[in-house]
Amino acid sequence: MSLSLYQSSVPVYERGLNAFLAILDKAEEHAAARKFDPNNYLAMRLSPDMFPLVRQVQSFCDHAKNSSFRLAAKDPPVKEDKEITIAELRARIHATLDMLKSIDAKAMEGAETREIVIPAGPNKLKFPGADYLLHFAMPNFYFHLTTAYDILRASGVEIGKRNFMGAVPNLVRA
Repeated sequence: MSLSLYQSSVPVYERGLNAFLAILDKAEEHAAARKFDPNNYLAMRLSPDMFPLVRQVQSFCDHAKNSSFRLAAKDPPVKEDKEITIAELRARIHATLDMLKSIDAKAMEGAETREIVIPAGPNKLKFPGADYLLHFAMPNFYFHLTTAYDILRASGVEIGKRNFMGAVPNLVRA
């Protein structure tokens, strides 16, 4: 049995997005326990030359959405980056999950070799579909997801690897 690009992308993105929703719950609990506004997290960053939390979340949502739509031979919906609260970030993640649910697995059949073209400033990048997913989209998704996790962890939110991993499908404890 071969693994399809759909199986390698959409459910993986959904697991990461859902895990981050639970991480946002932990961030809000942490802020409430310390009596500060959880929206302060949005401006936090790991380093002055890195994007803040809000942009990290926007980025991992965009990589999940854009790559899934491109691999399904559809134009990705454009989402403005205007979130300024945790609630708005949560809504963006939910909207991304809803968009992923609209992707038909059959639309990705044959995408392994389909040319994927993405804008890159004044240029365009071209990839075969499998290379696009495995060497560009998925690494970017995980980079921004991990960085968002790291920002909250470095800010004292009590989260760990299990929070990052989220629900692992078909896990059997022996």
